[in-house]
Amino acid sequence: MEPRFFKIPVCVGDVSLNVAQGHFATRNSHTNYFVDVTSQQSCIRDAEAAAQQLAQRLTQHLMVDTILCMDGTRVIGTCLAQKLTQGGFRSINAGREIYVLREHLGTNGKLIFRDNARPMLEGKNILLLLASVTTGGTVRKGIECIEYYKGSVVGIAAIYSHLKEIDGISITSLFDTNDLPGYASYLPEECPMCRDKQELDAVVDKFGYSAL
Repeated sequence: MEPRFFKIPVCVGDVSLNVAQGHFATRNSHTNYFVDVTSQQSCIRDAEAAAQQLAQRLTQHLMVDTILCMDGTRVIGTCLAQKLTQGGFRSINAGREIYVLREHLGTNGKLIFRDNARPMLEGKNILLLLASVTTGGTVRKGIECIEYYKGSVVGIAAIYSHLKEIDGISITSLFDTNDLPGYASYLPEECPMCRDKQELDAVVDKFGYSAL
């Protein structure tokens, strides 16, 4: 059965959030909400709206050389780079060049980059951009990769985040758990919904969901 989606009553500028309640499985966790950011990932109008709001929330003193786009956020990342570098925006990045990279998984499941992308990472100030943050597993994978390529993570940005910070790095998000009453995320082996034999509604990943 298809999950039932609804818009939460809170909007951030022109950005709204679609969610569904139920029992959902990700690679790292089980959650009682599925946050659908497909429109922000795929629609240029919605991506620009999300980028505008994120740009306003990122500190004016955050120097960014590269945006590493995870969770299929490259469209948002491209719009965000434009917002941060435009002359009329109050940012120390105005007029500078910002590289936009997307994640690339190797055969071992770790992030890798080809030699031609290394200059965009080595010695660079890097902003991690995600659709949503729940357990932080994907973020830590990104941080590990950036450190391997000798870059520095200067910030983390997401449309939705269950966490305020990871490894001492604050997360800038448009929506958080205050906007989703009762939101919960569990390790799969500790999920109370599984213990109560509540069937999964869908398996979800960065591409969307597959109803069960």
